[in-house]
Amino acid sequence: MRRLSGVSLLALGVIGGAGGGYWYARHPASASLPGIAPSNAASAVDRKILYYRDPSGAPSWSATPKQDANGRDYLPVYDDEEPAFGPGGELKRPALPKGSSRKALYYRNPMGLPGTSPVPKKDWMGMDYIPVYEGEEPQDGSSTVKISPEKIQRSGVRTEVVETRPIIELVRAVGTVTHDESRLTVVTMRSDAYIEDLFVNKTGEHVHAGDPLFRAYSPDIVSAQVDLRNGGSEQRLRNLGVPESHIREVRAGKTPMSLVWPAPASGDVIVKNVVNGQKVKAGDELYRIADHSHVWIIADVAESDLPAIKIGTRAAVTVRAYMAQPVQGQVTLIYPELKAETRTARVRIEVPNPDDRLKIDMYADVVFQTGEPGPVIAVPASAVIDSGQGQVALVAKGEGRFEPRPIKVGRRGGGYVEVLEGLSKGEEVVTSATFLIDAESNLKAALQAFAQPEGTK
Repeated sequence: MRRLSGVSLLALGVIGGAGGGYWYARHPASASLPGIAPSNAASAVDRKILYYRDPSGAPSWSATPKQDANGRDYLPVYDDEEPAFGPGGELKRPALPKGSSRKALYYRNPMGLPGTSPVPKKDWMGMDYIPVYEGEEPQDGSSTVKISPEKIQRSGVRTEVVETRPIIELVRAVGTVTHDESRLTVVTMRSDAYIEDLFVNKTGEHVHAGDPLFRAYSPDIVSAQVDLRNGGSEQRLRNLGVPESHIREVRAGKTPMSLVWPAPASGDVIVKNVVNGQKVKAGDELYRIADHSHVWIIADVAESDLPAIKIGTRAAVTVRAYMAQPVQGQVTLIYPELKAETRTARVRIEVPNPDDRLKIDMYADVVFQTGEPGPVIAVPASAVIDSGQGQVALVAKGEGRFEPRPIKVGRRGGGYVEVLEGLSKGEEVVTSATFLIDAESNLKAALQAFAQPEGTK
């Protein structure tokens, strides 16, 4: 009987303890069991509830009263408490730096990801959020962060003042040397004739304007000469394309049966369609002469590079035979069609060729010097960070403070990038060790206004 009574008392004690624990969970404002009035009940009523925490100590909070999945009420946290939760869920105050009385304003993700918390918490890997104390918070709504001088020195952080400078963007292409079509001349006759003698009988010979090309007999030209001797007009001979030198001979009383045809222009004979003794008809192309003192370079430019090239753009042309002697020219035409096979556009560059170094069909390497010559606001290319959604520069604010600033960039060239928006002349930007400040500044969160605590939304 005594043994049964002892078991009953033990059971009643367990039930009573469980009931007391349940009541405690349901009435967290009191620190005593039912029926025992707390000594600080009046002061507890005046305390302000900041938020509610998970009753099991899990890293979960709520701005309003709620219950967990087991139906237990979340526990209130008052304004005089700044709890953090240890591995077992126990309450503890976050430790401030030794000798410091600074207050943690909020806590940011330790991995630099978006999101902050007004109270201590852990991320999904169990890492504590990092406190942001007074004096380290963003200034004027920005995302400025502060890095210790020791870390700056160890990481080799370098800055450079934003200045104005010309940006020359280089666009590279390959091309081919071709004839300047405006310097081609065709030699032909306007009447039937017989070639009696050839003075230029080889393709590739160089001739000067006025040099004799061939001697020819033409019945129509002889008939026009007779009319002129009988008082006729010189215009008939001119209509037949007879050179003025021959007309002067006829006017002087001579009646030559054949005439010497002079070269109409200086250049190289690139086509010869006549042989000695041949009969030619009016309009036949006998010679084609090309002036090579100027030539064209037809460059194949990638479709994506076309916006940077305009009429008048300077270009340096280098052929494989004279790699150390580039020739300067300029763009005179961008052809209106693209090559479907290569998705490239033909760009015409005119270059001088006084010493005849450039030969037709030579391959050429072309470097276009694009961009306006005037100075623009520019920063070193190493100062620009690609965030995935745009470009950002890290602005040095002094005393170890850095601000990630979204910028809009333009042309690139010579190791510099044009800044269209976001920076002003005279500001300092980080040019080296940007990866360190990128991580420290929580860049992604900064671009999404991470400085606003979750409780203010």
